[in-house]
Amino acid sequence: MLRFHIPNMTCGGCAKSVKKALLSVDPQARIETDPPTRQVRVDSDMDGGAFLSALSEAGYPDERSA
Repeated sequence: MLRFHIPNMTCGGCAKSVKKALLSVDPQARIETDPPTRQVRVDSDMDGGAFLSALSEAGYPDERSA
């Protein structure tokens, strides 16, 4: 399971955008978003780098890659 910390994911709308960006990488991924803690968990067999790129392109970079 991959975990990301998205500092600017502050609401349900942001979470929806984050989920959409992640699903563009792996439509079969299971994604859990938690806006209050700004945490995202992704269950996928794909490489984490592809998800990091998609998050950055969507304007929601992971704290570690910002």
